[in-house]
Amino acid sequence: MQKTEKQFHLHCTPEDIGRYCILPGDPGRVPSIAALFDDARPVAQNREFNIWTGTLLGEKVTACSTGIGGPSAAIAMEELHDCGADTFIRTGTCGGIALDVKSGDIVVATGSIRYEHTSLEYAPIEFPAVPDFEVTGCLAEAVRALNLPLHLGVVQCKDSFYGQHSPEKSPVFYELQQKWESWKRLGVKASEMESAALFVVASALGCRCGACFHVIWNQEREAAGLDQDMSEDTSQSVRVAVEGLKRLIRADRKAGR
Repeated sequence: MQKTEKQFHLHCTPEDIGRYCILPGDPGRVPSIAALFDDARPVAQNREFNIWTGTLLGEKVTACSTGIGGPSAAIAMEELHDCGADTFIRTGTCGGIALDVKSGDIVVATGSIRYEHTSLEYAPIEFPAVPDFEVTGCLAEAVRALNLPLHLGVVQCKDSFYGQHSPEKSPVFYELQQKWESWKRLGVKASEMESAALFVVASALGCRCGACFHVIWNQEREAAGLDQDMSEDTSQSVRVAVEGLKRLIRADRKAGR
């Protein structure tokens, strides 16, 4: 591919990007993340990628949206890494699976089921999609410090939103429903659409990545007749990502990284 002055999709340069990056899916969430930075400014916007950079504790940090799903999330990580980023926190939404995971709770992923296809272009299926241990620990600490309901565990990562929510419409409904039953029996906490790709791409690039999610709804609680209210306010998971990143920056300084 021909070399360009700026990254092909993100339209940014190394001068625009911090070492530490927070990755929401929705471009509209980037300004609310940047509002928690110091001296934040927009640096680029193209397609689903909205990018702002500022500082936290004196360190240059970036918020970059990825859009929905693994392919665009992988593009964002690849191009941010090309600009010098080496630490990523995915923050977004999920749907609960385990019955104790309620709307408004926070899930911090300790692993992700590779029920998607982007990661297959980075590692064979036998390779696990796991986050960085220290990033995950900092996110868990942040949730506890903010006194929010925390669930640590495996999440399922998929390519099709409606494959989860309307599996009966698909010609392969039998496989979708059978797999979903497997996730339930295995105690999987929640379902979302980017983590497996990001964890595996991070492994391939030698980067660090972790993920925290705001639970919007739990269809299994609904099916069981359990009370819940839909929760679409993602501000808490944004706070978790930012507070977790502060902890990581302090830990890196202490370790001389």
